[in-house]
Amino acid sequence: MGSALASDGLYLGASVKTAVKILVVGHFAVGKTTFVGTLSEIRPLRTEERMTRAGELVDDLAGVEDKTTTTVAMDFGRLTLTEQLVLYLFGAPGQQRFTQLWHDLSLGALGALVLVDTNRLEMSFEVVNLLEQRGLPYAVAVNQFDGAPSYPLEEIREALDLLPTTPLLLCDARDHDSSVRALIALVDHLISLERDPA
Repeated sequence: MGSALASDGLYLGASVKTAVKILVVGHFAVGKTTFVGTLSEIRPLRTEERMTRAGELVDDLAGVEDKTTTTVAMDFGRLTLTEQLVLYLFGAPGQQRFTQLWHDLSLGALGALVLVDTNRLEMSFEVVNLLEQRGLPYAVAVNQFDGAPSYPLEEIREALDLLPTTPLLLCDARDHDSSVRALIALVDHLISLERDPA
C-alpha cells in the first residue's frame, strides 16, 4: 500500500516535520513481522532468515513447528499519519539472545505494542518485564491465532499482572483494521500518560 501523502509512495513528502518511533515486541513467533507488514505503507524491511538446526537448540518451536524463518535483527515499517507526522514501526526479534538489540531499538521510542499468544502466554512475562525495566510504556494486544484458546481479557490481564491502566485488547495481526485499532490503543495510552504522568 503506497502512502497517499508521499509524492510517490516511497519517499516522504517535504511537509513531514515529525517522526515517531514505536516498538512492536513479543515473544518468538507471536506475529510481529506480520503486524508491521500489515500496517506499513511501504514494503517493510525484514531481516528474516531460515531457521537452522542450531537454532532448534535455543528456539522453542512448541506450538509453531511449521515456522521456517525468524527475524534476526528487526522489522521496519512506515505509516504516514498526517502531512506533518510519520510513524516508524520497529519490530524486535523475540528470542532472549536478542535482548541487547531490544535495548538498542528502544532508544528514542515513545512506547511499545506487546503482542501475546494465548497458546504460549507464559513466554510474554519476560517481554513485559523488559519493558518495565526500561520504563517504556506499552499496550498489550492478544494476537488471535486460528485455534488458539480464548480467555476473558481480565483473566489475561491477571495472568500477565498488568496494571488496570495498561490497555489490553484483542488483535489479528493479519487484519489491517484490527492492527490499526491496536496501534490506536497504544497511542491513546501514550497521550493519556503525557497528560497525567502519575
